[in-house]
Parts: sequence; structure tokens; C-alpha cells
Amino acid sequence: MQSYYIPVNCGTFAAMTTFQSLGLNDALLQAIEDMGFESPSEVQEKTIPLLLEQDTDIVSLAQTGTGKTAAFGFPMLQKIDVKSRTTQGLILSPTRELCLQITQEIKNYSKHIKGINVVAIYGGASITDQAKNVKKGAQIIVATPGRMQDMIRRRLVDISRVEYCVLDEADEMLNMGFFEDITSILSNTPDDKSTWLFSATMPKEVSVIAKKFMYNPLEVTVGSKNAGTKNVAHEYYAVSGRDRYPALKRLADAHPDIFSVIFCRTKRDTQRVAEKLIEDGYNAGALHGDLSQNQRDIVMKSFRNKQIQMLVATDVAARGIDVDNITHVINYQLPDEIETYTHRSGRTGRAGNKGVSMIIVTQSESRKIRSIEKIIQSKIEAKKIPTGIEICETQLYHLAKKIHNTEINDGIADYLPKVEEVLADLSKEELIQRLVSVEFARFHNYYKGAKDLNTLAGARDDGREKVKHNKKDSTRFFINLGARDEFNWMDLKDLLKSTLSLEQDDVFHVDVMDSFAFFNTPNQHREKVLETFADFELNGRSINVEVSEKGPRGSGGGGGKGKRFGGGGGDRRSERRGDRKKFSNNGGGSEYKKKRRSSDGSKPSGFGRRPRR
Repeated sequence: MQSYYIPVNCGTFAAMTTFQSLGLNDALLQAIEDMGFESPSEVQEKTIPLLLEQDTDIVSLAQTGTGKTAAFGFPMLQKIDVKSRTTQGLILSPTRELCLQITQEIKNYSKHIKGINVVAIYGGASITDQAKNVKKGAQIIVATPGRMQDMIRRRLVDISRVEYCVLDEADEMLNMGFFEDITSILSNTPDDKSTWLFSATMPKEVSVIAKKFMYNPLEVTVGSKNAGTKNVAHEYYAVSGRDRYPALKRLADAHPDIFSVIFCRTKRDTQRVAEKLIEDGYNAGALHGDLSQNQRDIVMKSFRNKQIQMLVATDVAARGIDVDNITHVINYQLPDEIETYTHRSGRTGRAGNKGVSMIIVTQSESRKIRSIEKIIQSKIEAKKIPTGIEICETQLYHLAKKIHNTEINDGIADYLPKVEEVLADLSKEELIQRLVSVEFARFHNYYKGAKDLNTLAGARDDGREKVKHNKKDSTRFFINLGARDEFNWMDLKDLLKSTLSLEQDDVFHVDVMDSFAFFNTPNQHREKVLETFADFELNGRSINVEVSEKGPRGSGGGGGKGKRFGGGGGDRRSERRGDRKKFSNNGGGSEYKKKRRSSDGSKPSGFGRRPRR
């Protein structure tokens, strides 16, 4: 289906400051009053009148937490026929949590509309029960793509008469791999329906969906495309790779009332960081794809109740988190896709609150800061990790404020005479000093003599050896990551150091080729490397590491046959080992390069170079 965007001149809505002026009916206005909403958000102000006035396709770009559910929920509720029991509205969302949240909000909006039935369809629950609820007559279905596709295949749901279809958080759904599910689901809906696409960013995959299933959609943009919310301050902290976790702890200690989501790239790192935080006495929890739905529900309940102050999560697992009062987002590791940073930072600064997005980077990663600034169209301020003394001062003042603001419990009146008797020989100054010291001493003793983590931040962290390595005392490894995967030697070294928790000088001789790379570690880390990468995935891809018989630098790999982990066919393994031998034995790999040339005889981009160490 051909389509083109029609930008909307939203200046005509500038005077609209109340929900009454948007054209909503009395039942919805009563629900709005019950929920305490006073004025529409920008996305609601720009979108609701358009959807009420005409049946049209629309693309609405706005950050997470800006009120998008009401922006499409109110018009859908006002336009459907409650007397009909057919499914007229379909809302697709990326995760179970977001599906349930949208369902509850739609029910809250429709509390004064008689006969409305809203049903949630999602994985992890009885499909039979969900099918029964649909058969009772569901005018609106809120669903995750996977479960919806399953119900369509089983003919448990009929969406052939859907009039309004919403793709909420469209970019996140596509990032999660739901492209085929979405296209299949939409192909079961009428061509003349109205499709409303809501997204925080506009990557090319979202454009493909819009062009295929939408006709001349109106486009409403809140702020700038792909830009971050103005309620979020962005900061970055440059440290050496080995100081990433100590830096995280100091940032937490420097903000005593922190209520945060900490993002890691992998499930392994997420679990490891959460466990270390718990061991160090922080109220932390992990959220990643290896958790069962019950475990995930328990973690999220604890987080919403603030029993967990620091939630460590992967990007996929964090999608659908809807907690308005998150104070900080901490990027423990930057995402592989820079655009994902927009989603991360959007977890804070919601519902009119202020928030802070922090980034912990090594010097070699700092160039990515400029790329992020272009995407969010905002400056990211360089800041220094607080020193131990600064943290002690912060904690001291926080304790004083906490004591000052604590309400007096009447129940202690009977115990005060004996308490006063015990403290009678202390002056006011001594009493304050001892009271504060009870809590202050813990931080002071911990940070006494602690080093300044910023001292190495400006140093050159370029992968060059700081000490001279003896080749006989090191092991050469092969890894199936290379320039095609957008890794250079600095990026790969950072990944290896972080994953293996090694020191700066423990990963060296990093050589990146087109589709693979080599690196060395001291022999003492050989088993650790093999064990860590025995069952390792990066963005859903199996990462294979084996001991190299002989890499491009000619550094020994311990002799004998290479040891491979992570599976794969024997023929392919033998072929690749043979190829690497050719590369090594031909002083630059002329035979190997010839074999790797494309069909037109050209040399693959980035291949055949010997990168710097």
C-alpha cells in the first residue's frame, strides 16, 4: 500500500489547555476527573482531536511516559460501538507488563461507559481463559504479538472486522523481533481500518510497517524525532575498565535516595552486577530473560514498592517497565544500538518529574557520546565520579535531613525517661556527634583512603600494552567477532575486559579482521576465558572462542589442536582452522584473501589490514 506522511500543523492546538476542549464526551471527562488529570499532555493535545474528527492513519512520535495511552485510548473508546460484541479495536504492545498496564488504563478510562469489555491477551497465562473472555464479546483487545499470532492460528480470535488498530511502542516491538508477527497479524485485519502507530523513535523498520499498512498517515511529532525528553539531564563519567563497578557503587552512594534502573548489555552481566550489589548491601534485583514469569513478577512488585532501589536489567527485559518516579537511569554499559539509549533514558523523567541519565564509559567508548548527543539532540555533560570524602559529606547531610524530617512517634513517650537518663551526661554537641557517627562511620571507614577513580579517566585507554608481555606466557585466542560486526580493536578489547573482569593489561595483541579476531591473555586466564565463552551469547548470537594454533602475530596458543566451544559443524570448523593457517603462513594471507574475495573479485571491506594493537 502506497503512503506518504502528511505533517500536521499542530500550532492550531496551542490554545487547547483542557480535556473539555479536545472534544471528549461526558463519560470520558468524568473518568478523567476521577483520575485527577487536570490538563492534557502535549501528545494528547495534538493527537486526540485528529483521531476524533476523522478516520485516518496516524504516526505519533513521542517519548515513553508522555501519556500516549490516553492519546489513543480516549478516541478509541469514544468511537467504538459498545452495543456490538464484535472486536473493533486492537492494541498491540511489546511486553506482557505493558499489555496489562494498557488494559488497566483503558478500563479506568471507560469506567463510566456501560457495556464495554476490554480483554488482555499475553503469554504466560492460560490461552483457554483468554479465549473465553474474547468470546464473551471483547470490543477492544490488548495483546502482545506472539500470543496474538498464536490465537489467530488456533482461530480463537476474529479480528476481521477491526476498525482501529494501534501499534504502541512500535520501535520496541520491532527491536524485539516481532516484525513478521506484526505483518501477519495486520494482514488479518481489514484494509479500510484506521491504523494508529505510536513510537518513541522512527527507525527504518517502523517506516516499512507504515508504508506497507498505512495510507497517507498524518504525522504528529512531540519534540524532535528520536530526541530525548527535556525532563532528563544527561551525564557521563569516564573511568578505566576495571573501575566500572566501583564507579557504579559511588554513584549510588552519592545519591542516597536513588531509585534507578541500571542497564547492562547481557543477561550474564545483569545477573553478575545485581549479585555484587546485593553482596555489598544494596537493595538490588536483576531483571533479564532467564527469569520465569513468576520471578519477573516478584522482582517488579518489589521494585514498584521500592523494596528494590536499584533494578539491574537488560534492554529487552526492561521494555514495558512503567514506573513514573524513577530518579536515575544508569548505563552501566552502552547499548549496541545507540538509538536504544533513547528508550533507556525515557524510563526516567516521566509524568512531569525530573530525571537523570548517567553513562559510565571507558576512554575508548567516549566517542560514542557524540553519536548519542546527535540522536537525543541534547548535550551530555562530562562529570567526575565523586571522591570518598564527597560521598561521606553527602551521606552526612542526608542523615541530618532525615533526622530533622522524621516525625516523632508518640509510642516512644514511655521510654524517654530511661533514654534521657542514659544520655544525661552528654552535651547537645556530643549527642549530635555520636548520633551522626553511628551511620557516618560506616561510609567513612569504607572510603577512608579510597583512590580517585577519575585519575585514569583521561589516560589513554587504547589497548596498547602498559607492560611488556612474554609470548610464551600468554595464550592466543580466536573469536568470531570482527569488523563486519562493527567491532574495532578498542571496542573488542573493552568487551573482553568487561565480560572477563580482567585488568587493562590482561587483554593484548587484539587484531580485528573482517569476520573474526584474535587476542591474547596471560596463560593464567586461559581456563577462565574458555569457561566464560563456553555458552555465551551477544544479542542472541552465539559467540565462539577457541585457542588459536597460530594467529596473525605468530604468538603461540599453547600448541596442539585448537579447542573450540559453543558448537558448530565439524567441517566448517576444520575449514576455518585451515583458513587461519593459510592466513598465518603466507605473511599477510594472500591465499586466504583470494579465497575471501567476493564474486566480483573485489576485496571485502576492512579485510587484509593489520589493525593497530
